[in-house]
Amino acid sequence: MTAGTPHVLDNPALASLTGPHAHFAEKRGRVLRYPVDVSPWLALPDEPDAGDWADLAALAGPGTEVPLTAYAGQVPEGWEITFHVEGVQLVDDGLTTAPDPEVVRLGPADVPEILDLIARTRPGPFLPRTIEMGTYLGIRREGALVAMAGERLHPPGWTEISAVCTDAAVRGQGLATRLILAVAHGIRERGETLFLHTGAKNTGAIRLYESLGFRLRRTTAFLAARVPERLPEAVS
Repeated sequence: MTAGTPHVLDNPALASLTGPHAHFAEKRGRVLRYPVDVSPWLALPDEPDAGDWADLAALAGPGTEVPLTAYAGQVPEGWEITFHVEGVQLVDDGLTTAPDPEVVRLGPADVPEILDLIARTRPGPFLPRTIEMGTYLGIRREGALVAMAGERLHPPGWTEISAVCTDAAVRGQGLATRLILAVAHGIRERGETLFLHTGAKNTGAIRLYESLGFRLRRTTAFLAARVPERLPEAVS
């Protein structure tokens, strides 16, 4: 890759929705997004113009809050930034991955229990159809789901680990580490490289990831903005 050439992880949602996850893509002009019950991620072009913002506004609808994760530019006049948290992107730099005999694969029938665990632990967005984005693994104790991790964005050659969470009653037992390494094992078996995102202030998680073999690739930001109530004129 030559200097100045964008990397697929610079705009991972765009690379995912134009690559392995293209079957999910809802598109208007150059703007793509996942269905709203799959993931909040959407993808703007690397350098969006006025027409792209108009397409995003029309796709999302007036007054809607939309995520602009990894977007580093300015929003147009009339758009309101509603959320801004600094983040980091980490990539595999030598994890020792391994399957785990206790983990189970989660499927659509497990979604109600997954959503309950997500609500208690708040690792980030997980919606009714997020399970379709990739492999999700869990650990059960006395039949109850107590920890999970899985795959989210899927740029060509890469897979994002996401939804890493553990019930408070079983924290400190290394379940998150075991699940990360088990999910990572499946990604490696496909010949792909893993990456993940987390908040820049989530120092405990960052230390854990770095101890496992991740390294910082770049800083980023998690943004959201509200579409103006008055939509721009349609762009022909």
